[in-house]
Amino acid sequence: MKKKKSWIRNVMVATAMAGLGFSVVAPGFSTPTTAVGQPDLPLPKEESVSVVQLEIPNEQAVEKLLELGVDLTHRIHEHDGKLEVDAVVTPSEVAKLKAHGIHVKDTLITEQQWNARVKERESVSQLQSSLAASEDTIKILRASHYTNQSDTFLYVEAKTSAGDSASTALTATWTENGEEKSATLRRFVDYGEYIYHHFEVPVSAIPSSVKIESNLGGTATSSVTEWLGADKPGNPNKHYVTDFIDHYMDPAELYERAEKLAEEFPDLVEIIEMPNQTNGYRRLAQATIGSTTNTAVVVSSQAWGHEGGNDITIEFENPGTENADLEVSVEGKNVLVELATDGEGKVTSTAGQVVNALNSGASGLITATTYRGNAGAGVVQENSAQLTDNLNAPENISREPMTVKAIRIGKHRDGSKPGVLGYAQEHAREWVTPLVTIETAERLLRNYAHDGETKQLVNNLDIFLVPSVNPDGANYSFYDFNMQRKNMTNHCGPTLSDSGVRNNWGVDLNRNHSVGSAFDGFVGASTTNCTSGTYAGPEENSEPEARNLVWLADQNPNIKFAMNIHSYGGYFMWSPGAYDPNRTTLPRPSAGEEAFYWAASDLILNDIQDHRGTVILPSRTGPIPDVLYSAAGNSADYLWYEKGIYAWNFEVGADLWDKEAKRWRPVGFQPSFEEGHEEAMEFANGLIGLMKVAYNNSKDKQPPSTKANPGTGKFSGPVEVAFETSEAATIYYTLDGSRPTFESTKLQLAGTREPSETLKVDTTTTINWFAVDAAGNIEKNYNPIGKSSQNFNSATITIK
Repeated sequence: MKKKKSWIRNVMVATAMAGLGFSVVAPGFSTPTTAVGQPDLPLPKEESVSVVQLEIPNEQAVEKLLELGVDLTHRIHEHDGKLEVDAVVTPSEVAKLKAHGIHVKDTLITEQQWNARVKERESVSQLQSSLAASEDTIKILRASHYTNQSDTFLYVEAKTSAGDSASTALTATWTENGEEKSATLRRFVDYGEYIYHHFEVPVSAIPSSVKIESNLGGTATSSVTEWLGADKPGNPNKHYVTDFIDHYMDPAELYERAEKLAEEFPDLVEIIEMPNQTNGYRRLAQATIGSTTNTAVVVSSQAWGHEGGNDITIEFENPGTENADLEVSVEGKNVLVELATDGEGKVTSTAGQVVNALNSGASGLITATTYRGNAGAGVVQENSAQLTDNLNAPENISREPMTVKAIRIGKHRDGSKPGVLGYAQEHAREWVTPLVTIETAERLLRNYAHDGETKQLVNNLDIFLVPSVNPDGANYSFYDFNMQRKNMTNHCGPTLSDSGVRNNWGVDLNRNHSVGSAFDGFVGASTTNCTSGTYAGPEENSEPEARNLVWLADQNPNIKFAMNIHSYGGYFMWSPGAYDPNRTTLPRPSAGEEAFYWAASDLILNDIQDHRGTVILPSRTGPIPDVLYSAAGNSADYLWYEKGIYAWNFEVGADLWDKEAKRWRPVGFQPSFEEGHEEAMEFANGLIGLMKVAYNNSKDKQPPSTKANPGTGKFSGPVEVAFETSEAATIYYTLDGSRPTFESTKLQLAGTREPSETLKVDTTTTINWFAVDAAGNIEKNYNPIGKSSQNFNSATITIK
């Protein structure tokens, strides 16, 4: 057993279900088992799920809601004196909630709406595929230069036959004073109709011609003529291209886009293939034969469904003779069960007997169990079934284990530059989050040639973007069950491995990490209920998807900043992310570290707001337990506590204000693409904002300065000593007159969401201290390691 860090509790306690985000298990709220000796009941019917907003009458109902383990999407909040929360529920669950006074106030998304959004996504995807299949045609509508009172500009409009796809990018190249220049054109769409691409940039010399190239292969060239009109509207000095997404993308599309970017920008991009392949978008083929719990037989193929399991048929047959024995025969992929009969020719074989016979006579093809641990004492009936893996994705979606990929962007990708990591879709149902990474990648690459700030970021940072941490689960969410949160690995064992539980299998990848985990007694995940939406897995880091993130951080120690992109609710959070049943959190960041988190947040949240005015509320900004709930074993805590990476969490999809109703409206995991697009655009702003934070931090060579207030002096009674800092910085101090080092006490927060603590001095004390900022600059260039250095700060408080 590996040695745990000092902040890990050494005693094991039962993981409380007091946090939010727990999965529904259809039907009902409890683990779907049928204990031996229960009455023979009809097999439960499958139910659709919806995302709804629940209205909770009182605190007693809240306790009941948590006791039932409903899949809550984010924290319970108060509106007009009433408690509300969004939840993923089935119709039977809604009925049970109603019995406890909990009502559905609003339905955010239904299965019918999900199907409509899938069709919308597929139609755009098909359009892109057809456009990519042939080279596009480009027409240059105009290529002009003009000079106004401030500068000379080049303006170009061009139109491509593949312009209906946002992924079609046009790049202009021209020669300026013997040097080749380039710029990406901006796609202009009005009221859903593609009009043209265009750009406008200042030039130091007028080019004679301009060439337009498409990423699909089309080209066109035009001479540059003078434009005799006036200055173009807008700000011609700022040509920054955005908007490269036009539909929700499944993992195959995400990786295809990433590979194309690497081909197009080989000097700036490489694709990192993670070492731990996923389990794959694949299932065993299954059938539950029978109509009641005590007579049902669950049959599963030995082979994956796509590798032959889907071809298997099972038939239960009355042989038509008296006193027949139970027999199993196999012919190819067909299994025939001739049932036992009595002296009157009536079937006598029970479900349990048929299970034993199948496991004995057809074990090379299938395995069989009774229904969810039932005794199987009921007599089976004649029946037949075709096994199926119940996977509905088209054939072009691979069923094989997937290699998770990261897009690495930077002029210097050798570890010499500070690393920034953005990773998305740990939770499969969060469709917007991968778009944030793709939009960000496109912006960095297509603005590099002509936008100085972008070039600064790409030249001075090492950027890692993982569009989908959980590709198997994402495929399942797109094609089979839209509310899939976890990956697709089934750890339930035979009792809960019939196809009726298939939407509840898997591990919550954001609960599978080794810091503050449920295995160490922290709240917010389950270690025992394999069907829970926050099931942490059989052990820490059991899942390849979680191990990939650990590997990426281990292989690239230059990563100093990270963003875990989730949805929804419009949150912006950081560590600690978990607490124990006594609500004792993982160690809080020092006062200086917390100040840096807040300072960086100000820049990032301002960039988010710039797109359409979205404000991430103060109540949804801060450490995870302060604004949301406990999330045991989350990945951001691993990055912060184990790797020292400043790690934030986006929850994209901020609630929208309904001015007429005077209330906030939640947007859900899979809003209409019109809304999803806006969320991706504004949070791509925020992700690039994080890169600005990283760049500014890398260029910070100025040591912080601090001041104690009061400082050295004589006082008649106890005093409270506060520290002022010139910037966000961690203060290390001693109170015994000794020389401060990195092992000395850090100045902490006074309390949750409070400023720095003060030091109460009631006897004569010498305080020695120094400060370190987030860039590693040490006040006065003091060396805490070298024993000879003495240029730390000191103040003696004399109490008379």
